[in-house]
Amino acid sequence: MADTLALDDRAWRLLQALQADGRAPLKTLAAAAGLSIPATVERLRRLEAAGVVRGVHAALDPAAAGYPVQAIVGITVHQPGKQPFLQRLEAAPEVIECHHVAGADSYLITVVARSLADLETFLASINAWGETRTSIVFSTPIPRRGLVPPGERQRLP
Repeated sequence: MADTLALDDRAWRLLQALQADGRAPLKTLAAAAGLSIPATVERLRRLEAAGVVRGVHAALDPAAAGYPVQAIVGITVHQPGKQPFLQRLEAAPEVIECHHVAGADSYLITVVARSLADLETFLASINAWGETRTSIVFSTPIPRRGLVPPGERQRLP
């Protein structure tokens, strides 16, 4: 869990610039935040230490990387099976995300596969933990996007 850290306007401008381009040079990030380069380095260090910035990652297109099938899988897993189930998911390269949720499902899992047959094989491998409900993703009209300051609206392109 992130420590409490007050995020002022400059911190948010820095975070938004970092989210827009994780490979941006410090000079570009500093200009976006209205800070000097040393102040930007220190601000980034504090944001990382507080857990606000958890990492900087490349955004890959699953289909272009060889995984044209994407699905959202819901499953209800009862105790004491949750820990072994999560260990199974952590070892599965098909699993790109897993959320512990409230409601009918215990977990919602984002899965990628090379084919429907591979998806079926993966689903069969987790059916011992509970009944699955699978939705195939046709498209992603709103992809994962960066955060904005609380109360601020997403900017339209």
